[in-house]
Amino acid sequence: MTATGSERAMSNLEYDLLTALHHKAEAVKAYETYINDAQSMDSQPCVELFQKLREQDKQQAQEIRQHLQEVMQKGKM
Repeated sequence: MTATGSERAMSNLEYDLLTALHHKAEAVKAYETYINDAQSMDSQPCVELFQKLREQDKQQAQEIRQHLQEVMQKGKM
C-alpha cells in the first residue's frame, strides 16, 4: 500500500527544502575553516571572499527556512 500525500511524514517539497537547508548549514560551517586557512596564509582578499560567501549562504539559508516553515504549515507556497 502506497502512502498518500496526507499520510506521509514529509512531502517531497519539505524534504527538498530541508535538504537544501542542511547543505547551506554545512557550507556555512565549512567557510569557518576556509577563513581560518586564508588568515593563516595572510591572504586578506581570500578571507574577505570566504566571509562574503558565508554571509550569502546564511541569507539563503534563512530564505529557505522561511519557505520550509510556510510549506510545513500550509502544505505549499
